[in-house]
Amino acid sequence: MTTPLAAKIAKEYGTPCAVIDMDRVERNIARIQAACDTAGVANRPHIKTHKNPTLAQLQVKAGARGITCQKLGEAEIMADAGIDDILISYNLLGDEKMARLGALQGKTNVTVAADNSVVVGDLPKAAAASGRPLSVVVECDTGRKRAGVETPAEAIALAREIAGSKGLTFAGFMLYPTETGWADAQKFYDEALAGVRAHGLNASIVSTGGTPNLKNIGKLKGGTEHRFGTYIYNDRMQVAAGVATWDDCALHIYSTVVSRAGPERGILDAGSKTLTSDTGGLEGHGLILEHPEAKIARFAEEHGFLDLSRSNTRPNVGDVVRIVPNHVCVVVNMMDEVVMVRGDEIIGTLPVTARGKLR
Repeated sequence: MTTPLAAKIAKEYGTPCAVIDMDRVERNIARIQAACDTAGVANRPHIKTHKNPTLAQLQVKAGARGITCQKLGEAEIMADAGIDDILISYNLLGDEKMARLGALQGKTNVTVAADNSVVVGDLPKAAAASGRPLSVVVECDTGRKRAGVETPAEAIALAREIAGSKGLTFAGFMLYPTETGWADAQKFYDEALAGVRAHGLNASIVSTGGTPNLKNIGKLKGGTEHRFGTYIYNDRMQVAAGVATWDDCALHIYSTVVSRAGPERGILDAGSKTLTSDTGGLEGHGLILEHPEAKIARFAEEHGFLDLSRSNTRPNVGDVVRIVPNHVCVVVNMMDEVVMVRGDEIIGTLPVTARGKLR
C-alpha cells in the first residue's frame, strides 16, 4: 500500500528518495539539547550524520556549543556557512591538510584531536599559517580499540608534547567510551587529569561521544561536553540501542517495489548504492514500515532483495514503501539532497552539502 505522501514523493522526485520529517528533526534537536542541559554538559553535535550547514545552524540556535566534524572538508563547508566553533575529531596529517587547516583556523575557532607524536609534529605548521595558537585535545581509547592513546601515561606524555610545541595549546581530552565502559573511562580520565595537572596543565575540554551513550550523558565526572551525531535522524541501530523509538526516526528512504517474481520474494529499487551494506550488526538492511516482517535480505548495486517468507502482508509491484535504514549516516552520504516534509506536505529540498568530503 502506498501512502498519499509516498505517491507525491514518487511523482515529484522519483525513487529511491531520502525524505526527512522536519517536525521530527526539530523534536530530536530539542530533546538532546534538553538532555545535555539537564546533565550540565555542553552539546557539540557531530555533523557527520546530516552534513548540512542549515541543520547545523538549527542545532547551534537550539543551544549547541559549536559542532564536531570528522574530516577537514566537512569543517571547511561548515565554516563557510558561519559556524565558528568546530572540533575536528580526527588525526590530520600532511602538508596539504596543514595548509588547509591553517586557512580554516585563520577564519574560525578550531580544535583538533591527536593521538600520536607524528600528528602533533605536523600541527605547528597550521598554527604558523593561521598566525594564532591551535587548540589540541588528546584522543583517548577507552575501550573501542579504534583511535586514541591506550594508557593515561601516553595521554599525559602527549599532552606535554602538545604544550611544548610552538603554536599549540593543550586543550584537554576526547573520549568515546563504550556504552558499558564509563567506569573504566572515569579511571582513565582521572589518572590522565592528575598527571597533566602535575605538570602545570589543565583540561578545559573533556569531550565524550556517541548517540548510543545518551543513557550515560553526564556520567563522566569532569566531562564538559558530549558529541551526539545520529540523534538528529536516528535509525534502526539507535532503536536497537534503546535511545530512540520508531517515531524518533526522522529519515526514511522511499523505495518502489519493482518486481515480485515469486510469492516469497521481491525487488526494491534501493540497493547497496542507496541503503549501503553496513548492517550495523542487525539482521537485514532496514525496516520497511508498511511490512515490518519483511526482510531486506541482500543487495546488488540497484536491487534490494526482499525475503517475504515471514511477512503477513506482501507488497505489490508499484508500491512505494518507507524504509528506516540500519545506519543513517552512511546512507545520507550517498545522497545529493534530501526532501523535507511536514506532515503530508512537501516543503522543499536540502542539499547534503558536505557529502563525499573524505579528506
